Formats: sequence, C-alpha cells, structure tokens
Amino acid sequence: MSQLSRIYIAVVYIVVINVVTFFLYGADKFKAKHSMWRISEATLIWFSVIGGSIGALLGMKVWHHKTLHKKFKYGLPFILFVQIAIVLWLVI
Repeated sequence: MSQLSRIYIAVVYIVVINVVTFFLYGADKFKAKHSMWRISEATLIWFSVIGGSIGALLGMKVWHHKTLHKKFKYGLPFILFVQIAIVLWLVI
C-alpha cells in the first residue's frame, strides 16, 4: 500500500469518526430533552478516544451538551492534545 493510500484512508477515517461523534452528541442531547433512552457517557468518551475528539468538542459547543461535566469539559481537550501529540510524534 502506498504512502498516499494510507494518508487518504487516515483522513477519511478521521472525517467519518468526527462526523459520527458530532451527531452522537446531538442525538444524546435530543434524547435528554425528550426523556428518552440515552447514549452512555462511556460511549461518548470512547468515540472521542478513537479519533472523534474534534467532533465531540464541536458537538458540545453546537448542541450545548455535557458542557458542565468536568470529565467532558477538561477530558476532551486533553484527549485531543494527546492525539495531536501522537500524530506529531509519528510524523516527525
């Protein structure tokens, strides 16, 4: 597999996982407002860990969801920081 193919696959993965994570936050907010079954916090955080941290942060901002929970307010930026550090370490 060529280097360009790997980069393309990585970019597509990051875009897809962030879009899915963004809409998970929106769905959970909708369910919270309508007293429906909720998406677990562990699932929301796990999607951030596997690459959706930007989507999670945008979802928190756009949907005004989980903004007061410390593990989301401080944990998600930390996860993003670690992910950026890993990417930089791999590239450099």
